[in-house]
Amino acid sequence: MLFWVLLAAGLTARYAKGRRRLGGALLLCVPLLDVVLLTATVLSLRDGAEASIWHGLSAAYLGFTVAFGHDTLRWADAKFARRFGGAAEAPPRPTLYGAARIRQEWLSWLRFLLAYAVSCALLLGMVWLVGGPERGALLLPWLNPLTKILLYSLVWPVMVTIRPGRTPA
Repeated sequence: MLFWVLLAAGLTARYAKGRRRLGGALLLCVPLLDVVLLTATVLSLRDGAEASIWHGLSAAYLGFTVAFGHDTLRWADAKFARRFGGAAEAPPRPTLYGAARIRQEWLSWLRFLLAYAVSCALLLGMVWLVGGPERGALLLPWLNPLTKILLYSLVWPVMVTIRPGRTPA
């Protein structure tokens, strides 16, 4: 939630209010928020907190932020620049057909794979940090939904590879 608040505040300051430096500072706080979340999670576990489902959620959130956060920031920045900053050109639209579409879908899936890898590494690191699977048992169930998301997200690139769509006439 705070991710979106900082993103909206930074873009509003940058484009709607014309305060580029303040907007840039607020946008720099977006990745810092992730560092604060990771630090708070690790400190909580190191201080003896019982590993909970929320610690697992923080690992999943961080994994997806690492993989998709930069693109989300870039997309939102382009939209705000066009709407409030007077940018003349619209951001490029995604390709809906052909080899470019296939490449785009597989790159997107590779981002899911990166999110999965980072999330799993963080989860396993937290399990190790709390003293093994006995104490970190509530963290390990997060591997199940993360694996399902990875596998479900594989369906679309495979389908687009099989049927990439036709070039418009």
